[in-house]
Amino acid sequence: MKLYKISLILFLFFLSCGKKSKMDKVVDEIPVAIRVERFDKAFFETAPKDLDKVKKEFPFFFPVGNNDAVWLEKMQNPLWRELYAEVQKKYADFEPEQNELEALFKRVKYYFPKTKTPKVITVISEMDYNNKVIYADSLVIISLEMYLGKDHKFYQFPNYIKQNFERKQMMPDVVSSFSKQLMAPNSDKNLLANMIYVGKELYMKDLLLPDYTDAEKMGYTDPQLAWCVENESYMWRYFIENEMLYSDDQKLIPRFINPAPFSKFYLEIDNESPGRVGTWIGWQIVRSYMKNNEVSLQQLLSANAKEIFEKSKYKPKK
Repeated sequence: MKLYKISLILFLFFLSCGKKSKMDKVVDEIPVAIRVERFDKAFFETAPKDLDKVKKEFPFFFPVGNNDAVWLEKMQNPLWRELYAEVQKKYADFEPEQNELEALFKRVKYYFPKTKTPKVITVISEMDYNNKVIYADSLVIISLEMYLGKDHKFYQFPNYIKQNFERKQMMPDVVSSFSKQLMAPNSDKNLLANMIYVGKELYMKDLLLPDYTDAEKMGYTDPQLAWCVENESYMWRYFIENEMLYSDDQKLIPRFINPAPFSKFYLEIDNESPGRVGTWIGWQIVRSYMKNNEVSLQQLLSANAKEIFEKSKYKPKK
């Protein structure tokens, strides 16, 4: 019996390998070599007397007008050096992330062939959780101090913010920053337009990070995602009955789109709900649109919210 089970497992394994899609095979053949430069190492492992060498190698990190005393103090400050030591414990070897970045940008090039392969620079910055990753043309800057794990002693942030300070959030953050280079700023003020705008970003994660869970793409815990799935119909009915979809009331954005400890229905369920439920609903609308229409990713990104919603045939699961 044990031999039979082992044979069955091996058969299913090789069967799954053989079912690799044509697209995956094409993606695998796309040549991508990501170059990673460790500015964090170069800066903190350089003697103060050799600061000019670092400035010459990374001139864009040293704006004109800043006195060298600022950088020399940072190099030698015990707190900064302790933070660097903590980053080194986790990211002394950046090869796993480099491999993930290469896999990611193979998919980026599949969908956006003209995209330049970026150079990646790792830094230790000011713990700006709104800019953990900065993507700019052919450069990706990753602030490693923001990925030490949500329970790290250095993080003095609310739980709903620091729950995304995990290693696994690095690639979703790269996609988020990349997507903002492709989508025109959202000019519509109503709730539905904002929901669909962020839904487009999440749909890009569907395509570019196929091995990630929906919770990881959203930056949710598994229970938070489960809450949205279980309450999808209720949330949609709430938006409809309260005529919120086409409302320009800007208070709706922090209530349902922006990061928050919970979403504000002003009901008892608030204590159970995660923040950003409007973002999750927008994602489901975009998914429904792509399922029910023969359109490319580029067409999705340029389509307006009204068109996407009307053609999505979106119906929440009951």
